[in-house]
Amino acid sequence: MEQEANPWKTTQITKAYENAWIRLEHHDVIKPNGEPGIYGKVHFKNQAIAILPIDNEGNTYLVGQYRYTIDTYSWELPEGGCQDESTLDAAKRELKEETGILASQWTKLGENYLSNSVTDEKAIMYLAEGLEFTESAPEDTEKLQIKKIPVQEAIQMALNGEIKDILSITTLLTYALKVPRLHLL
Repeated sequence: MEQEANPWKTTQITKAYENAWIRLEHHDVIKPNGEPGIYGKVHFKNQAIAILPIDNEGNTYLVGQYRYTIDTYSWELPEGGCQDESTLDAAKRELKEETGILASQWTKLGENYLSNSVTDEKAIMYLAEGLEFTESAPEDTEKLQIKKIPVQEAIQMALNGEIKDILSITTLLTYALKVPRLHLL
């Protein structure tokens, strides 16, 4: 596909807020129409990682937790952040931390941006197979439940809106489309 040149011009960037995970920036810009304007940007210091673990019987493992930002309970795939390690190492770490699962086979399913109108957060999706089960070790900000269900059921949950986390939905649907031999859709 043809790529166009950037029609935006940044004239100044001011840091509004920063913590260990994000930096909120105020940008003074010249908009594509040539007029001055502003833009707010959330810079993520980590890349997002999602893992779709599938066992030999075709089951996957969802993680349930209360999400502070949306003030509701959410069922998701195991997910986390990657900053000072490879994305594969982060995926392995997050899967073990959240579920106690180790995997011997890893396949990168793809990459995407989660909300590119206001953030630069990049996400990497992995399929984990050849599973072995050990003890989990969630972070102190996580109170997790684990649910074992057939992967087809998880895909259906993504399609019917029971799973609302976009990275989980994207990972499940990417898997469903890339693995047509399973007739998941």
